[in-house]
Amino acid sequence: MEGPDTVENTYIIRPNYQHKFKAGVVKECIREVLREELSGKQYNPEEVTTMSRSLADSIKERIKEVGFDRYKLVVQVVIGEQRGEGVKMAARCFWDADTDSYAQDIFMNDSLFCVAAAFGCFYY
Repeated sequence: MEGPDTVENTYIIRPNYQHKFKAGVVKECIREVLREELSGKQYNPEEVTTMSRSLADSIKERIKEVGFDRYKLVVQVVIGEQRGEGVKMAARCFWDADTDSYAQDIFMNDSLFCVAAAFGCFYY
């Protein structure tokens, strides 16, 4: 018997379409932050650690503003010196392909390169 204090179950196992992690939108968030923060910057090994953390925080906050409810976010940022050498990166995830996704973008200038990736995992 339901009374005034009874609460309906609100289990959500799939996000609504408008709240689903959209890789294209997230990629644009990453691109904007990288351009804003890295344009005109030179590679400085003493600043890279702080810069990487700051970029990751800025990207995470920009993505949160979009409103992907109930998503856990993981942001990874790698900054390196531009020396004409190749760099290979890979990521492997075990997740629900219907709800979880990722986006990445790259920024390069004559002094540095930056690869940023954001992973969104739906919290059931």
